[in-house]
Amino acid sequence: MTVRRVIGTETEYAVSLQGAGHYYNPVQLSFDVVSGAADDSSRTIRWDYRQEDPVNDARGTRLERAAARPDMLTDSPQLNITNVIAPNGGRVYVDHAHPEYSAPETVDPFDAVCYDHAGDLIMQKACEQAREQTGQPIALHRNNVDGKGSSWGTHENYMMLRSVPFSLVARLMTLHFVTRQIYVGSGRVGLGEHSETAGYQLSQRADYIQSKIGLQTTFDRPIINTRDESHSTSDYRRLHVIVGDANRMDVPQVLKLGTTSMLLWLLENADQADFDLETFLNDLELADPVAAMHTVSHDLSLAATLPLTHGGQTTAWLIQLKLRQAVYQVAAAVHGTDTTGEPAWPDKSTTSVMAMWGQALADVATIRHASDDERLGLSVEAGRIEWLLKWQLLEKLRRKTACDWAAPRLKAIDLAWAALDPASSVFTRLAARTERVHTAEDAQRAANNAPEATRAWLRANLVRRFAPDVAAVSWSRLTVRDRNAETADEPVGEFYGNADHNQTLNRHLFSLDIADPLAFNKTRCEQAFASCDNAADLLRSLAQGAPTDAPDAHMR
Repeated sequence: MTVRRVIGTETEYAVSLQGAGHYYNPVQLSFDVVSGAADDSSRTIRWDYRQEDPVNDARGTRLERAAARPDMLTDSPQLNITNVIAPNGGRVYVDHAHPEYSAPETVDPFDAVCYDHAGDLIMQKACEQAREQTGQPIALHRNNVDGKGSSWGTHENYMMLRSVPFSLVARLMTLHFVTRQIYVGSGRVGLGEHSETAGYQLSQRADYIQSKIGLQTTFDRPIINTRDESHSTSDYRRLHVIVGDANRMDVPQVLKLGTTSMLLWLLENADQADFDLETFLNDLELADPVAAMHTVSHDLSLAATLPLTHGGQTTAWLIQLKLRQAVYQVAAAVHGTDTTGEPAWPDKSTTSVMAMWGQALADVATIRHASDDERLGLSVEAGRIEWLLKWQLLEKLRRKTACDWAAPRLKAIDLAWAALDPASSVFTRLAARTERVHTAEDAQRAANNAPEATRAWLRANLVRRFAPDVAAVSWSRLTVRDRNAETADEPVGEFYGNADHNQTLNRHLFSLDIADPLAFNKTRCEQAFASCDNAADLLRSLAQGAPTDAPDAHMR
């Protein structure tokens, strides 16, 4: 019973040239930024695509590769795509027309948010380096839309037990993803994919969700993504979430990750508590989840009714209340309660997330029952609800200048909110008004150091110490050049990639499977680093025997 599990985030950044209008090549700019994140020692390390399987569907089927759109085949190695292993064990690379930061694996939503902030620092530094190298005024924005029909992702990843039927995962998470916008939305000027209608809404991403469930991520985007690519052992799946916003504020980021993790715990433990998930889901099943997602985002009253499949209607706030109550019910049944009647939450992170979830619902209730004039004065709530803080800023300007929501000035401020460069970021100027869960020093530390509880620590420190001998890495495998094997009678290890790649990687290679995200942490690996003076010996040492410290099962 814990919010703690393996969690990771991925953020695609909008890239542009300041003052260039529409006349620039975002793909080339993306290469420039990622190149700016590289150093000479790590620039030649390749990403190992062999463990990726983008056409495997969690519903038990596989899409024929010939039927897949090219942008779905992310496991096809492309020699011209730059990949950089960040100092903290994360990944910086080009994804379509965007530079992307994939954070290292963490085991706690608060840590995940800190490493997400670290990505902003890493990417802004890379952008500044790219400016120096190219002489061009490259800029990055942490947002999800251009207001003209394009959208890019801010993804979440959660490791969960594969034994939970995916149909139940999809049904429960649909309810959550449609309705959590009321407290985790980052706000957006414009309604519709192309901002066809003037107005303001809760979420940047909602209008770009067009289907209930599917394998795809860049077209006909689904509420539930079914890509079954665990980057873990066979007992676990990775829930890949594509519907979230690129938040700037801490509290909605923690809530986005923490509430989702707690609901996954509910799915994993409902049977133990004799909780009837089928009846619970039947009672709350939305008649049209896609339409509901758009309705919730467009509804600043926070009171819009959502039709249910079996008759009747509800609201986003009521669904969130019932989801939280279900977690409480199962937690109390499984682990009992304390003297106050509160479930016996096992750690500080879980206690904090559950309290923050309750506070978020209280904040939304306060906002719902306030007039527009009253909402402008809700400073405490705005310090926790990002869409509200942005709305307050824009609404005050709208009233002062007597403009409507179609005014270009409002769209410009919406964009400046997302600017990564502190010198031009509107959010940076307002950050002191928001509740923070980490300091700037915490984020800087996370930019330079890997999480100690996961395999990210091994990945980062292998590259830091032995970069010239590292041939390729991925989330679940490390491959190094085995210099001792070059003169051996028998080849050692395995070669990376296909025959063409072997022409450039002509030394013998040794690979280590690190599929278990928790097995190769700092505690397990630190002694091996102290006793080995080359990369291959290090990985051999770690490959021998079972882990000395079994991963903590409650974090799975």
